[in-house]
Amino acid sequence: MSIKSDNRHLYLQVIDRLKQDIEVGLYKEREKLPSEFDLAKQLGVSRATLREALRILEEENIIIRRHGVGTFVNAKPLFTSGIEQLNSVTNMILQAGMKPGTIFLSSVTQGPTEEDIRRFSCSIEEEIAVIERVRTANGEPVVYCIDKVPEKILPDTFSHEKESFLDVLGTDAGRKIIYAIAQIEPIGYHDKVSPILECDPETALLVLKQMHYDEMDEPILYSVNYFRADKFSFHVLRKRI
Repeated sequence: MSIKSDNRHLYLQVIDRLKQDIEVGLYKEREKLPSEFDLAKQLGVSRATLREALRILEEENIIIRRHGVGTFVNAKPLFTSGIEQLNSVTNMILQAGMKPGTIFLSSVTQGPTEEDIRRFSCSIEEEIAVIERVRTANGEPVVYCIDKVPEKILPDTFSHEKESFLDVLGTDAGRKIIYAIAQIEPIGYHDKVSPILECDPETALLVLKQMHYDEMDEPILYSVNYFRADKFSFHVLRKRI
């Protein structure tokens, strides 16, 4: 059934139509869409218009195109959060009704890099703890985490078994994190991280880099988290000023 013309660009109408078809279940999660030729014919648009719509839908992580195989509907993310909310991975998993878990990979103490000195405003003599973990939801790996924190901040009672690093710093170290400056970017297959998270070669990752600050505006935690893009979705509330 072709789309009805309105005043918007045709590819925008195609995007809305395909989103609606997916929402009502005409095309189900992980299902292969018709070929570009058949789909363009059904919608009554050119293949160039359809390709532009599919390109944007892929950028929005609604579909995934596999070269030589076809176009598939992506599974809806299990976990979602506003990027303006400083929410722990543990809470995101709990809010989805799943059980959070942690696979501890490594912990080392090392001298600060030039970037560490800049981030933490520390001296070259100070030690930095680097902790590498995998976060799981109902036993399935979903986030790969690297956390950096000045060793002097970590409490003597610090345990790798505790799920939320934010809670450890707030409760055990008495350094409550108030806000963070974040940067998020999508990437494709990662030689190290993707196998750890048991990703298909086509599964993208969302990399969230955050510098966390306490009540005194002191930087105390730098984290780099790799989220499976088929499991996590982030959004932001924007207000007109």
